Amino acid sequence: MSLLDDLRGRDCPVCGASQAGSAPFLSASVDPARIGSFSFASRKRPEFMSFRLVRCLTCQTVYAAEAPSAETLADAYAAADYDTSEEADLAAQTYARALAPFLDAGIRDGAALEIGAGTGSFLRELQRLGFRHVTGVEPSSAAVAAAADLRDRIRVGVFDPADHAPESLSFIGCFMTLEHVRDPLALTRAAFSLLRPGGVLAFVTHDHRAPINRLLGRRSPIIDIEHMQLFCHASLHKLLARTGFSEVAITAIRNAYPLRYWLRLLPLPGAMKTAAIAGADATGLGRLRVGLNVGNLLTVARKPVAPTP
Repeated sequence: MSLLDDLRGRDCPVCGASQAGSAPFLSASVDPARIGSFSFASRKRPEFMSFRLVRCLTCQTVYAAEAPSAETLADAYAAADYDTSEEADLAAQTYARALAPFLDAGIRDGAALEIGAGTGSFLRELQRLGFRHVTGVEPSSAAVAAAADLRDRIRVGVFDPADHAPESLSFIGCFMTLEHVRDPLALTRAAFSLLRPGGVLAFVTHDHRAPINRLLGRRSPIIDIEHMQLFCHASLHKLLARTGFSEVAITAIRNAYPLRYWLRLLPLPGAMKTAAIAGADATGLGRLRVGLNVGNLLTVARKPVAPTP
């Protein structure tokens, strides 16, 4: 079934509030002729397409009012191309540095899982942090094929909690992936059940309320056909409170990428953007690494430890 033939209405995927009580956010802007093999790929050139988006007035989640089924989304990601290994490595380094203070020796001694592992860049960072048992799950076979030495640590497919024993993990990471699933509440509840008491869950998500995203509006790179929902501080707190997590910390992070990558994200006409990237590459500036806060949030939460009787 095609993506656009399988759209199904839904209520807020975080708090469950009825869509009838939501506020319009953006009208649909999907051009079927522009949907291709990179439409569901990581860090692609922005297409600025989206399903009809509404904002929940209860928890402030922005979500696709009509979204494809989980099965159709899985098919789209399974067929997606992949070409962002350098940016994936740099993002993983950023996440690892930001997370390190939350990962004490007891956490690092346990098993870690990454949901949406791509080529395994963050799994490699987890190994550098001292984790001996790391696994990942990734729906794109093209991404896993590029995983090199970590390919055997990544299962091709969508996250299935049945693949892990309850309370068998000390850390679960889900980076720039929570926006892409149809049911983020179910994923977060499953993560809670798989973590041992005291275990840590970490998300990296876009913040739809960040100044740069509010300024750019529809021309923000976060407006994307891949994104079933967009979060902010309020919606992330609501999601984690509903699923039993405690000690929630949410902070903005600063990403560092080559200048040519940032130019690729600019809302410029195609020819102008191509010329800007070519000019940066010709002068050697395209490789210059630039750190920016572009409205991404790191959320870290802990599964409570049961009180001693």
